[in-house]
Amino acid sequence: MNRAPVIAPSILSADFGNVSREIERIHQAGATWIHLDVMDGNFVPNITFGAIAVESFIKPEGCVFDVHLMVVNPEKHIAAFAKAGADVVSIHAEATEHLQYGLKMIRDHGAKACVALNPATPLEALDWVYPDLDMVLLMSVNPGWGGQSFIPPVLDKISSLRQRLQDRGMDIPIQVDGGINLKTIASAYRAGTTHFVAGSAVFTLKPGESMSEEELLETYRNNISDLKKEATKDLMV
Repeated sequence: MNRAPVIAPSILSADFGNVSREIERIHQAGATWIHLDVMDGNFVPNITFGAIAVESFIKPEGCVFDVHLMVVNPEKHIAAFAKAGADVVSIHAEATEHLQYGLKMIRDHGAKACVALNPATPLEALDWVYPDLDMVLLMSVNPGWGGQSFIPPVLDKISSLRQRLQDRGMDIPIQVDGGINLKTIASAYRAGTTHFVAGSAVFTLKPGESMSEEELLETYRNNISDLKKEATKDLMV
């Protein structure tokens, strides 16, 4: 049975002048997961924010802070982000020599453990850590660069991962991050994705454009709803 799609808006596309207010808006608009992209300027070219900033973000009741660590040696930072309020922590297999240890650390600090894989990283990187996983994040663009389109071969990777999970009797979420919009979400959902990171497909307000609070909330609500409807359109009869 297909799960209902979960949209996790990425605050990288939000108004950084008032992140907590933006989180509250998209939560009111129907998003229960908030995706927080942490970049260190080393594993990826850009730098975003750290655990102190995450701790300052106001988390609405019932909201999941989904922290994606795009940093080298993530095990050095897991405790700080868990303390800051992370409910889910994703670490990259490419960024650590101690993947199983990092996943155990995440769980030991009370968060859900997730491995993130870049587009060219094979699924075999997961072979010895399946028991330590609560979710898998597959990148559908290369992390750290903006303006990229969804990489189509990732669809086969999603399908293969879903089959590998089923073969092991595992029913955990598969999250996809990168290039998710109304043109790509249906194929990713059919392939087996359950959780979708979406940035510009949710935060559609253009620079210099202004809306009332009510208009902005309605825009976010419609964008999230449209993504969910598009994902499941093939299931409608």
